[in-house]
Amino acid sequence: MRILGKAVFLLLLVAALAGQGAGVTLAAGSGLDDPRKKDIARQIVSSNENSSLDWRAQFTYIEDIHDGRGYTAGIVGFCSGTGDMLDLVRLYTERKPDNVLAKYLPALEKVNGSDSHEGLDPDFPDDWRMAAEDPDFQQAQLDEVDRVYFNPAVTAAKQDGLRALGQFAYYDAIIMHGRDGFDSIRSAAMAVAQPPSQGGDEVAYLNAFLDARVEEMKKEPAHSDTSRVDTEQRVWLQNGQLDLDPPLHWKVYGESYTIDG
Repeated sequence: MRILGKAVFLLLLVAALAGQGAGVTLAAGSGLDDPRKKDIARQIVSSNENSSLDWRAQFTYIEDIHDGRGYTAGIVGFCSGTGDMLDLVRLYTERKPDNVLAKYLPALEKVNGSDSHEGLDPDFPDDWRMAAEDPDFQQAQLDEVDRVYFNPAVTAAKQDGLRALGQFAYYDAIIMHGRDGFDSIRSAAMAVAQPPSQGGDEVAYLNAFLDARVEEMKKEPAHSDTSRVDTEQRVWLQNGQLDLDPPLHWKVYGESYTIDG
């Protein structure tokens, strides 16, 4: 028994040293990739993007919000002018070649990088809503969100030693600003404060990240309302809700929301 106990001790010691060498130690609490936390994240994003907690109702959403990105649609606001809508429709077409949106691929390629509707009007919004009733297109939206936004954000946040709130802050930022904008915000934050993975204080670093996020938002008139930081993420940070555990209360764009459990 003493030999077994010694072996267990050595294994624990090796694991502890390996953890120190990795430089990333997350505190207790489930991360954003926990199924319940991921659903909470989707609800919060839906409040930010669609003024509703019912994220499943947003598969069919589409409109031009006149922010220079063309049509904005779906559960995270895929845009015809930024490439993510094009990638989504390509994925859907790879999986289901005869889908109702496939015929718009040439137009989506042409309008990418602009706010143009050329080749999309007048039927694209109705066809989007039709496609969005298809479970295969819904799954394509979910898969693209994970590939382009959720997984990179959560991976980066875990590398920085951040818990669920920090993971969500990264996720929301990469949705709005894209990968380049997110990387810029993250770099600006690290120039001010060290993340936990580098021995820094988590709250101080997240405050620096949110400060940098606000500065990035103010560069565009369409993002000048910074309430999704000021009366949402910053409130949870001030309340010490670093694990993003309910109950959660926040305001965004003048509307109040609650997730109780």
